[in-house]
Amino acid sequence: MHEPSSPASWRIALPHTTAAVPVARALVRTALTDIESTADTDTAELLTAELVANAVEHTAGQDPIELVIELLPTGCQVEVHDSNPQPPGDLTDPGPHGEPDPWQEHGRGLLLIRTLSSSCGHRTTASGKAVWFTLPARPPHRH
Repeated sequence: MHEPSSPASWRIALPHTTAAVPVARALVRTALTDIESTADTDTAELLTAELVANAVEHTAGQDPIELVIELLPTGCQVEVHDSNPQPPGDLTDPGPHGEPDPWQEHGRGLLLIRTLSSSCGHRTTASGKAVWFTLPARPPHRH
């Protein structure tokens, strides 16, 4: 049972497939425009793509992945829900192995999220986990 979405939030189920990644990017851009968020849509797209790709890659089964986009007074928050209760590496600390090699193909997603978001984390849900990040509102452009 989900609480009803406010006009300033979107909640979308995505298929458990890599095809969900470009769909999620487009949805975040559309949603942030729709809810009139002033957060950086390019950064939101990039980080959402990382979260959705991680959810597809690290979650077994075919349960849908849920994307939640919410307008905050200070920017926006994006959550990706999946059915795997295991935490996603460590979003807040690189851990004992240090930062990933920037030239490696994998392992940079969480670093990107930690670096580019104003805050990020994960929480256990009734059906698995939610991984989230927040982005601040951009100051208005001066001409």
